[in-house]
Amino acid sequence: MQLLLMGPPGAGKGTQAAELVKKLNIPHISTGDMFRAAVKEGTELGKQAKAVMDAGGLVPDEITIGIVRERLAKDDCKKGFILDGFPRTVEQADALKNILENLGIKLSRVLNIHVPVSDLVERAVGRRICKKCGATYHVKFNPTREEGVCDNCGGELYQRKDDNEETMKNRLSAYESSTKPLIDYYKKAGIYTEIDGRQPIDKVTEDLLNVLSTVN
Repeated sequence: MQLLLMGPPGAGKGTQAAELVKKLNIPHISTGDMFRAAVKEGTELGKQAKAVMDAGGLVPDEITIGIVRERLAKDDCKKGFILDGFPRTVEQADALKNILENLGIKLSRVLNIHVPVSDLVERAVGRRICKKCGATYHVKFNPTREEGVCDNCGGELYQRKDDNEETMKNRLSAYESSTKPLIDYYKKAGIYTEIDGRQPIDKVTEDLLNVLSTVN
């Protein structure tokens, strides 16, 4: 099952992706993970991406698309994947379609976890992340058993610098303007489903799995 997981910052994509990985036994692939892996492996595209990032620039589409192509061709993706963070534009969506066609597959479903802006700001301000394993929590909606300590590995939790109200509103505004064409693109393709992300975490997971149970 080849899935694209969408959602604005703070919608709970990371939490839901982790649940889907456990249920479906397919890899969760984020843009950041792909870049880090390509850089670590020392691939030609990884070297090019590193040079751009080290200079403080944005990795151009041709490099990003190449890294996505390399990653999706790996053996662990043969049974499917959960793609997160790519595509971000209609041009990238067309590129992804071409990549998948060359691999003899296509997207099974595009899942968008939708949460209103006002809710997302509250979520961001209360978000906490484990320094050791990267697990995500929230002081109100998904607290740890012991304050400041990760339930999974006992690591220390921290708050990202950009998890504040002003920054979050700016990020959400930019996200909404850039994502609307993508939503329209996948609606037209007939593979788009929107999930209410305001619900409890386990209910969002249940809704996602219910949608996927109907996918051929």
